[in-house]
Amino acid sequence: MKPRPPLPLARRHALAGLIVACTAAAQPAAGAETGPAASARQGRYLVEQALAYEHGEGVRRDPEHAAVLYCEAARLGDAEAMYSLGWMYANGRGLARNDGYAGTLFAMAAFLGNEHAGKLMRYTGYSGAVPDCLHPPRDSILDDWRADEAIAAMSPERQRVARLLVEHAPRFGIRPRFALAIALAESNLNPNAVSPKNAMGVMQLIPETAERFQVRKPFDAEENIKGGLAYLRWLLAYFRGDIALAAAAYNAGEGNVDKYRGVPPFRETQRYVERILAFVRTRQHPFDTRVVDASPMIQAVPPLPGRGS
Repeated sequence: MKPRPPLPLARRHALAGLIVACTAAAQPAAGAETGPAASARQGRYLVEQALAYEHGEGVRRDPEHAAVLYCEAARLGDAEAMYSLGWMYANGRGLARNDGYAGTLFAMAAFLGNEHAGKLMRYTGYSGAVPDCLHPPRDSILDDWRADEAIAAMSPERQRVARLLVEHAPRFGIRPRFALAIALAESNLNPNAVSPKNAMGVMQLIPETAERFQVRKPFDAEENIKGGLAYLRWLLAYFRGDIALAAAAYNAGEGNVDKYRGVPPFRETQRYVERILAFVRTRQHPFDTRVVDASPMIQAVPPLPGRGS
């Protein structure tokens, strides 16, 4: 294969604009340190996590999750993440092969000084095709919260459950921090928990909710977690990313939130919402408008700028 000629000046300007557009969309978490240095540290951390999942170093090998982490780091401006994600696209590793995406990612990394990407980009060229993951909602699913630090003091069994939550949450479009807040409030990460209302397992699914989200073994921690995350995804879409309303609905049912047009006046639910908000330290969460139409209560109110996807 013959190397392609260098990019013309106009395309180099276009590439610079693309990098700025992609990285500008990465928003810091509420209360997080901001600035280029903080973004670089967070990008480096995400790349280290992605490498572990890509190669199965200390965790179960999961190239698909590695790609999610690489893309998040790429949006923070990390050249190695751009190169690694491009390599995965070029080789069809964990992702469907796409030479156009690979070429763009190599070009972005090369523009930022990655020599390996520069060599490969000579063969792939630059088409400008951009992976969908570089255009997520303005609020990022992955923030700078360190899951390992949060669960380090837990018992081995609770750590196992917490790691399942952290692993699966991004696949459902849920921030791990929010997922863990719900699970801690619901069952304290006990897979065998049963409430007086017959709510079961880690995410305390009542039989109707378990059936709704196709959970056949509610005391299987992983299956229960997936069902709970699917419900959280639905609630976030229904209440358009409002964490307080989604948490209130998880505790008291979406019907009660609609009925009272907000957090219901139940002492238990109000304390529950306060606990969740104190843990996640933000009131907004990304959501997928394709999952469900907005609550009639939300539809009656004009959306805030930047909400949704």
